[in-house]
Amino acid sequence: MSVTSNVPRHVAIVMDGNGRWAKKRFMPRFFGHKQGVDALVRTVQACADRGVEYLTVFAFSTENWKRPTEEVSGLMGLVLVAVSKYLRKLAGEGVRIRIVGDRSAVSDKVRQAWEQVEATTADNKRITLIVAFNYGGRWDIVQACQRAISDGVPADQLDEQRLGRYMTMGFAPDPDLFIRTGGEVRISNFLLWQVAYSEFHFSDCLWPDFGEAELDAAIAAFAERDRRFGGVKTAPAETLAAGH
Repeated sequence: MSVTSNVPRHVAIVMDGNGRWAKKRFMPRFFGHKQGVDALVRTVQACADRGVEYLTVFAFSTENWKRPTEEVSGLMGLVLVAVSKYLRKLAGEGVRIRIVGDRSAVSDKVRQAWEQVEATTADNKRITLIVAFNYGGRWDIVQACQRAISDGVPADQLDEQRLGRYMTMGFAPDPDLFIRTGGEVRISNFLLWQVAYSEFHFSDCLWPDFGEAELDAAIAAFAERDRRFGGVKTAPAETLAAGH
């Protein structure tokens, strides 16, 4: 697919449906998560091919700790497996990887894997993959406020632009397109600050089945949206002159 001006610069995805995908096949939920990693790698490549500059995915929320211990442990182990399996491939294709979220609750081994990923891909420029892990939108806003206070920013000087720089994704533009798979139609505490003017696309496709066709459908829907960012669309001068 060729790059056009209608392609979103930044896409954010809630990768929902892994567990249901596995259940439909009478398999453990963890098998769905493994297939979900494969779907993510395909999606990174497809986004890069289409000219998307940033892709942010919701890998593990601050609420996911409530899941069964076995599933949480499996997800943590999957981080290490994914790094060993895909890091060289993604790095070779120009993908920069950044991790956002509260790192304090994960093991040293997982933190070290993240640091390895970020260091290995730091100079890549084709597309930036942002993985939100142990992340919550409310947590992000709170930590930004805490950091601003810690830096001594006066209350009367803390505006939206300045606070935005303290958000965990202050290095990236806000998402243009927000996609959620799995048939659910909610944000689930993902990027609450950043999606203020994102366009939303909800798909019934379970995440492990997500591919180029589903991505293209979301981008096509995005291209048809009239994004005014709170303003009013002005009619062309010739139309006004004709009295229409």
